[in-house]
Amino acid sequence: MTVSANEVKTKGVSLFANLLGKFDELVINVRGKDKFIVLNIERYRELRAKELDMAYIETKEEIENKEYKSQSASEHIQELMHEL
Repeated sequence: MTVSANEVKTKGVSLFANLLGKFDELVINVRGKDKFIVLNIERYRELRAKELDMAYIETKEEIENKEYKSQSASEHIQELMHEL
């Protein structure tokens, strides 16, 4: 479901409550371009949990494939400072 920024401006948060009862997400369109997504908090938490699960799986695979490096805290800080 797509709503315009003007609709959000005129109808306020009540627009979200009404539409999120019918749709999983709302796209907010600003000047003809999709700019934002609004989700109810349960849907957000579900997507966030999946995102964290995927990060865990990717990290686990990197460790198994030895795609990491070991360094001390001071070495890491020096590396970060060099990148700045």
